[in-house]
Amino acid sequence: MPRFTPALLVALLLRSASLGAQTPLDPTGHWEGTVQIQDTMMAIEMDLTRTEKGELAGTFSQPAERVKGLPLSSVIVDGRTVQILLKSGPKPTTFLGTVAADGRTMSGDAAQGGYSVPFTLTRTGDARIAAVPKNAPIGKALEGTWNGTLEVGGAKMRLIVKMANRLDGTAAGTVASPDGSGVEIPIGIAQKGSSVTIDVVSIGASFVGVLNDAGTEMAGTWTQQSSTLPLTLRHAADDRN
Repeated sequence: MPRFTPALLVALLLRSASLGAQTPLDPTGHWEGTVQIQDTMMAIEMDLTRTEKGELAGTFSQPAERVKGLPLSSVIVDGRTVQILLKSGPKPTTFLGTVAADGRTMSGDAAQGGYSVPFTLTRTGDARIAAVPKNAPIGKALEGTWNGTLEVGGAKMRLIVKMANRLDGTAAGTVASPDGSGVEIPIGIAQKGSSVTIDVVSIGASFVGVLNDAGTEMAGTWTQQSSTLPLTLRHAADDRN
């Protein structure tokens, strides 16, 4: 058996202390890679950053589907393991990966609805988080919450649009679907008289509508990729009181 001299004990204690004091993993940056779905490799991108409060946050992009900068629901780090939750539809996707010792690559599985597929990512630089759209001020009639429903292949998807003017002289808004991810996504807003355009860049979608004289409805079309669907947004009753 080895003899534990005082000097050896001190050396072991110092080594243990240095191991416990290792710098926590910092996953922030721009990550590019693929998810393998059967024989197809689907290109994806992740941008991970820290908020002003120091909390991890980020966005997801899928260039082939014109998805760019979709907000992640959560990013959790445990050692070299990173868990990323993406709510892009009724069934969320969880990416559970391990970052290599050199911090340059991440690999693991993406799980959704009981199925999982492998993914790999490579860190290529700093995070590329798009700034929240800054819009020109909007008319008072547009401020508040608007509700509408898309009918897609016999299924209904509710939309909730919120718009407001800010103290800095700009307007901001979000769109969310209770039947989809439920995540509030920043939108671009342009108003010219009664004509209103809402751009949802992160999912490659837009709405073009006309506000009625009473300021209670906007009738128009929702376009996403190659699909164009009728959509009427109605001002929430609570905001009309």
